[in-house]
Amino acid sequence: MIQIFDKQTGSALGSISDDQLQFLADHLEEEGEQDDDYYLNATTVDFLEGAGAAPELLAILRQALGGKEEAEIRWARS
Repeated sequence: MIQIFDKQTGSALGSISDDQLQFLADHLEEEGEQDDDYYLNATTVDFLEGAGAAPELLAILRQALGGKEEAEIRWARS
């Protein structure tokens, strides 16, 4: 499993599968092979929903935003 964290606070947001991480990698910009974080805003989450993101993944991403206009998440294998 892959743990997702709020990059600013370090708070754990939840776990996703390898397939869900691959979905993020396929749909979001990565700065390099070692990149372990993603920038999010509400438009990005809506785009991912339209692209078929799993409901569990969307819930974690929306939790990361938590009413903010933008957020950064990072992931780590557990």
